[in-house]
Amino acid sequence: MKVLYATSEALPFMASGGLGDVAGSLPQALRKRLIGCRIVMPLYDGIKQELKDRMKFITHITVPVAWRRQYCGIFEARAGGVIYYLLDNQYYFKRENIYGHYDDAERFAFFSRAVLEIIPYIDFKPDIIHCNDWQTSLTPVYYSTTYANREGFEKIKTIFTIHNIQYQGVYGYEILDNVVGIFSHQASLLENNGAINFMKGGIECADLVTTVSPTYANEILDPWYSSGLDAILNQRRAKLRGILNGIDTQSYNPASDKDIFAPFSADDLSGKAKNKQKLQELFGLEPEPKMPLIGIVSRLVSHKGLDLITNSLDELMCTSPSQLVVLGSGDWKYENFFKETSARYPGRIGLRLGFVPDLARKIYAGSDMFLMPSKSEPCGLSQMVALRYGAIPIVRETGGLKDSISDSGDGEGNGFTFKNYDAADMMNAIRRALVGFADKEGWSQLTARAMNCDFSWGRSANEYIKMYKELLKK
Repeated sequence: MKVLYATSEALPFMASGGLGDVAGSLPQALRKRLIGCRIVMPLYDGIKQELKDRMKFITHITVPVAWRRQYCGIFEARAGGVIYYLLDNQYYFKRENIYGHYDDAERFAFFSRAVLEIIPYIDFKPDIIHCNDWQTSLTPVYYSTTYANREGFEKIKTIFTIHNIQYQGVYGYEILDNVVGIFSHQASLLENNGAINFMKGGIECADLVTTVSPTYANEILDPWYSSGLDAILNQRRAKLRGILNGIDTQSYNPASDKDIFAPFSADDLSGKAKNKQKLQELFGLEPEPKMPLIGIVSRLVSHKGLDLITNSLDELMCTSPSQLVVLGSGDWKYENFFKETSARYPGRIGLRLGFVPDLARKIYAGSDMFLMPSKSEPCGLSQMVALRYGAIPIVRETGGLKDSISDSGDGEGNGFTFKNYDAADMMNAIRRALVGFADKEGWSQLTARAMNCDFSWGRSANEYIKMYKELLKK
């Protein structure tokens, strides 16, 4: 089985968020299970020079972009046991950032078509092209409308994965002739709510559509979550699947992590107390080992549940003995809120604005609990990392949070959950966690149970392999 994994970003070359982590990890896990998986991505100017120096030039071709053809250089590199194809066009990809440019539609229309155009030149004819998010969603469209019956492209299956449905690639009709380059009678594949929608085309044309958690696959059928795509998703729901992402359990390993203050494991939790003490010192908190410490590592934006926290934090500080550490950046109103509250509760609330990866790990390792009350969460990785480091998640039951965290009220779960997007419900979950923390023996058992949860990429890779095999049988 051969899988070509098409993505706009992937570690270790270039990443701006969760997609880059997934694309850098899942193909490695597939390769370890003897699946022939290779990655294709743009060759961005921002890729580190030492990585560019390891690339091998294969050849150059031209790629159709509507009525014109554009240069495409094909480079090959290896990382983590996986072969990467990096596609060069300096006009499109010599940019400071990956996304956010006026011509993103053209840039990723070029890339989506180049994914197909390079196949005769790379000595790797895939059985499956696995596309990710709107930046590659035109690849299934181009395959079904233009390439499916061409010699050398026969019987290729396409999969389209939605990582976050809020970002769809929505543009005006003028791009059909000047950018997309499909016939007018095929425009309905991309039309949605009076606009051209790249993601809609991927949903229409791919053989399977997946999301990054089973619950999110069900949620996006509802208008509240779908960002306007519920109609087409319900029409195509027979090909919709949900597979939960994983994390790199070798990198996120408290027994060997060099970025935390002291090592520990599920079998020996003594080092976790040292991490808590040092974290309290680092954030200027009162050195109280018996006071529960709640961690937050998040983008400070509304869909992460920040309005629930802003409505409840004074109540938490005034009625419950606890401490809070916050790491993140985002909307000004939330940044300013945490600045004010950390000044109002010195020794109780610690704040660092921005994102510092090694500090994030210290928060996971030193916190007793991890708060993640998201309004929506396609998968979420932070709650899995928190489990790995023994920080018990407090989450709202949505998307991947629901699929990965179960309430410990029955003595079997790995966290504390609440259903309604409501500040009172969140506070109830926090209070239950604080009561649980007071039971030291029970809390130690919960921490060990949480740390033994398996959210490795191996588990996820097995689910993808099963799906690939079922698709190829059709």
